[in-house]
Amino acid sequence: MHEWLTEWGGSEDCLRAILQCLPQAQVFATIDFLSEANRRRLGAAAIRTTFLQKFPGARTRFWNYLPITALAVESHDLRDAQVIVSSSHAFAKGVITTAEQLHLSYVYSPMRYAWDLHHQYLEDYGLQRGVKGMLARYMFHRLRQWDRASANNVDAFMAISHHVRRRIWRAYRRPARVVYPPVAVDRFALQERKEDHYVTVSRLVSYKRVDLMLEAFRQLPDRKLVVIGDGPEAAKLRARCPPNVTLMGWQPHEVVQQQLGAARAFIFAAQEDFGISPVEAQACGTPVIAYGVGGSEETVRDVRTQAQPTGLLFDAQTPAALAAAVRDFDTHATAIDPHACRAWAETFAEPRFRREFAECLALALDAFRRDPAQVEAAVVRG
Repeated sequence: MHEWLTEWGGSEDCLRAILQCLPQAQVFATIDFLSEANRRRLGAAAIRTTFLQKFPGARTRFWNYLPITALAVESHDLRDAQVIVSSSHAFAKGVITTAEQLHLSYVYSPMRYAWDLHHQYLEDYGLQRGVKGMLARYMFHRLRQWDRASANNVDAFMAISHHVRRRIWRAYRRPARVVYPPVAVDRFALQERKEDHYVTVSRLVSYKRVDLMLEAFRQLPDRKLVVIGDGPEAAKLRARCPPNVTLMGWQPHEVVQQQLGAARAFIFAAQEDFGISPVEAQACGTPVIAYGVGGSEETVRDVRTQAQPTGLLFDAQTPAALAAAVRDFDTHATAIDPHACRAWAETFAEPRFRREFAECLALALDAFRRDPAQVEAAVVRG
């Protein structure tokens, strides 16, 4: 059970890898508007959708149907399944199950707009005040209630990072086992020779904090930053872009690979659940300068505290802190070996994911046959 299939992203890569572990599985989703090329990446699995598939504007304005998405997920009839795997960052884990079914949930995040990023979403969409704001707050309140209640349908949780594992405990009071998502490191080549520019690859949305990067590099006029990506914040960022920052927009993989490989360092200012782009940069042998909260704590080895370092972490989500980190990086850059970056990135490669996911499934099945009450302990303890 996957959330929705609209564009290809990190969760779809996880779904693809899960299906390689479960080649006979059938896929369920609320909606499916993947291109034919992307759908082929999921293999031969049939995809069943919900009534939302035929609703007007479902492809481009799916958020309009947020209040009834839980109902759509619950409409899936999974009675014939023996094992259910939900690939969830919002609603997917809420499928209705029976006592005879094993349900494992691979969680990218508890519902962000209902929990950690609740106030930021209200601010971004101008819903802090007024009647619309009150209705939005009530809707998110009900979603939190449903989200917590639907966690009872899950026998065991897997989390994409220790950061998400802590958030699962905060939201649901349930333990989880960490299984890092697969990163396609083999699509990126190691490049030892670096140029003088910095780079970031990001969807241009508010929580990615590309605005922070622009302001930091405004304070660093002798350094150049290349920003690759597109999104709803593009026009706003273009209007405030300093002359030493280049906004390239969306670029094909070949350009991303070239820019990542040639960059002096990769810049990452978001608080992410995991963060695939920094690992891809390290696969190119490129160090990462990252905000050290969230997934970055697990994917970047700080040059000041760890052996075989792969980057530098800064501790405040402000332009001044990032600018200081870039300056500090100059004094440590020679201590970071591109080969160490590549070797660390390879520990997040897809074979590791498939091996650990298959192990969790085997442990869960064995425990479920003996005593369903022991499934969670078996998976979490390994």
